[in-house]
Amino acid sequence: MKMDNSPARGTRDLLPATVAVRDHVLAQITEVYHRFGYQRIETPALENIERLTGGQGGENEKLIYRVLRRGLDETVAADTTLNELVDLGLRYDLTVPLTRFYGNNQASLPQPFRSFQVGPVWRAERPQKGRYRQFYQCDIDMLGEESVLAEVELIEATTEALAAVGLDGTTVRVSDRRFLSALAEGIGLPEAEWTGLFITLDKLDKVGWDGVRAELAGRGLEAERIDQLQASITGLQGIDPAKLADQLTASVPGLSDEVVADLSATADALRSLAETRPLTWEFDPTLVRGMGYYTGQIFEIVHPGSSGSVAGGGRYDRLIGRSLGRDVPACGFSIGFERIVDLLEGQARGESVAVLYEADVPLARVTGAARELRADGRSVSPIRRRGKFGAQLGRLEEWGFTSFVHLKSDTAGEIEERKLGDR
Repeated sequence: MKMDNSPARGTRDLLPATVAVRDHVLAQITEVYHRFGYQRIETPALENIERLTGGQGGENEKLIYRVLRRGLDETVAADTTLNELVDLGLRYDLTVPLTRFYGNNQASLPQPFRSFQVGPVWRAERPQKGRYRQFYQCDIDMLGEESVLAEVELIEATTEALAAVGLDGTTVRVSDRRFLSALAEGIGLPEAEWTGLFITLDKLDKVGWDGVRAELAGRGLEAERIDQLQASITGLQGIDPAKLADQLTASVPGLSDEVVADLSATADALRSLAETRPLTWEFDPTLVRGMGYYTGQIFEIVHPGSSGSVAGGGRYDRLIGRSLGRDVPACGFSIGFERIVDLLEGQARGESVAVLYEADVPLARVTGAARELRADGRSVSPIRRRGKFGAQLGRLEEWGFTSFVHLKSDTAGEIEERKLGDR
């Protein structure tokens, strides 16, 4: 029987040209985050299943890849439970592992700790464009900072990183889980039902208000309270950020002064940032974010070329306490690495030079030319001249090279570099 050599469903083999784009994007993002003082850490792909299923991952907990315990017999009893078979799982994000990491190592970390992580995560998704079962996340988190300095810095660093890779036209959407809780409390909804309300509101951009109203009615919410909720939310859409505090106080009387002050401080900082470089942002009362661990401000970055957000995050002040035994202020932002690479495919690429050499060119001359071209930090590869010249140049471009030089036996003096797209 012939073996199936295709990759696992929902995963991909990545060719060199594609990896070159990914490397370029990651290098640009890494350079920006390092300038902001974020230090890279690494966490394992496997986590204890109890941690992954602790109720803080929202819908993602339904998508965990579980790993069987070692030493199981080939067959098990019919009444064996899943918990008896599984003790580990593949991480579905980088935040849950980070909280364990911080709980174990916080005594030796600077305060506040600026963490930078990049690596693969796994979710049993239904594969489609932009959604894969194995994909990369790129996260920055600030742990131990209770003020909105964390939110503002995370937004500034992430928008600067996206600009560095060439992703223009993005918009930052900002909201607050405490604001959403005040809305739920204002319509008299018991706290036990808030999560269900948030899950329904999170579908607003997909099903519209008709769909949201129908689902809320199905949950037993009276039409009068649904009307009140809709009026409060729609009244805050598209408001002038300069009037955010007054509008919030008027629309949500039960909202605490602390929440209003925090959102106002973020708004002031983002307005100031927008005076120094292009930045588009808005307060979005419909923003929910699916994770159950958010406790304060939440944010997303959207791009017109993507059906979903290209980055998202928020404050999660109580998640680390599950590892450490005491709450620690924490806030994070995750870049949707795969979506960004898809948007930039064919655009963002590091410079890569091919040194095409004829068979009669001495190898010392070939390696010397390559060494000279590498001096400015670029990737350079000597490649033997073969076949039709134009066809070979076409293959070089397909392989991810951006320019070339042609060495012949009579080449002397300064070598001429030519862009592959200009031929």
